[in-house]
Amino acid sequence: MTEKFGNRLYGETLDRLTEEAAGLLREMVAIPSPSFGENAVCRHVSSFLERCGIGHTVVNNNIVAVNANFCPSMRSVMLSAHLDTVPPCEGYSFDPYSPEADRVMDVFGEGTENVICGLGSNDDGGSVVSMIAVMKHFYRSELPVNLILVLSCEEERSGPHGMEWIWGHFNEIAGLEHAARPEWAVIGEPTGMKAAASERGLLVLDGTAEGVSGHAGRGDGVNAIYIALDDIAGLRAHEFVKVSPVMGRVRMNVTQIEAGSAHNVIPDRCSFTVDIRPTEMYGNREILDELRSICKSRLEARNLGNSSSATSPDSPLLVCAEALGIGTFSSPTISDWMRIGCDAIKMGPGESSRSHRKDEFITIDEISEGISGYAAFLEKFFSLYPDFKGSRGNNP
Repeated sequence: MTEKFGNRLYGETLDRLTEEAAGLLREMVAIPSPSFGENAVCRHVSSFLERCGIGHTVVNNNIVAVNANFCPSMRSVMLSAHLDTVPPCEGYSFDPYSPEADRVMDVFGEGTENVICGLGSNDDGGSVVSMIAVMKHFYRSELPVNLILVLSCEEERSGPHGMEWIWGHFNEIAGLEHAARPEWAVIGEPTGMKAAASERGLLVLDGTAEGVSGHAGRGDGVNAIYIALDDIAGLRAHEFVKVSPVMGRVRMNVTQIEAGSAHNVIPDRCSFTVDIRPTEMYGNREILDELRSICKSRLEARNLGNSSSATSPDSPLLVCAEALGIGTFSSPTISDWMRIGCDAIKMGPGESSRSHRKDEFITIDEISEGISGYAAFLEKFFSLYPDFKGSRGNNP
């Protein structure tokens, strides 16, 4: 049965979808799903979608679903969130996979009927279950554009088989053989349902200073620590001249240093790590080349692919956000956004400050707001679509 979109989520419908989403999220938390180990949670979410009657494809522990009236010749908007988590950090007040009700009450002052706790509840389970609920809501609707749901793996470790594979092998996925890649995307991450219109990239450099070992008592040799310290001082003083109008300057910090084998040996080697958060004004290779020119130490990049992202200034996504009064901001953290080639924003329930920390949680109210917020956003997008039919995102 085909339905017209236009039924805002509220009342019993929203309550039912929220209850289902909360139940699924509790089940997901109980299933360990570290990057490269998402098999079990992927199967569980796939079974849930089957029970909901949502057709989908599972590939490399990614789940891809399209609306029932999907048409390959139509343009598409994608909802995307990730299934994997980081490993649990130390200091949890409760079992990160099975929070006990009494411990939850002790930590948060309210029971498990109002709070869902545990690893992955906030990052990125809240977005996952909210997007599933919205896909269920619109699944059989007659839409002006296709709706694609992608639940990816390996996001936390920038693995090759998650969104990077999805985007690079889009037409190899069952049902998408003749479809163009999405032109717009909403990347689900905990943002308090505000819309990130840009996010910084990530460039990690390993620096190695090489000297000549010698005896500290005689003062011979060339001290690699001093070479490294001179370079670190140069990095600390360095300013990247191009300033982003939305993100400001490139941020750079030396975060680790290691050297020496004994108190009386001049070290011939000193290693250090540089954490850099680029803006859209610089490519990662450009930053690496610029820093190599001012350092004697050898600098090597761990990954040049974690680039910054920014929403097009005339994006229909920003038009919708403004029309709904959704605040926008620049995000300091990376996501699957950097792995796609289309116009996008980052938005989801929960708060980024809770991610990768002990006692992770999300509230039921936040999940409800995530479902209703995504639904309202898509409603606005669909209703305004005739006004921006000519608009095209960056979609190579």
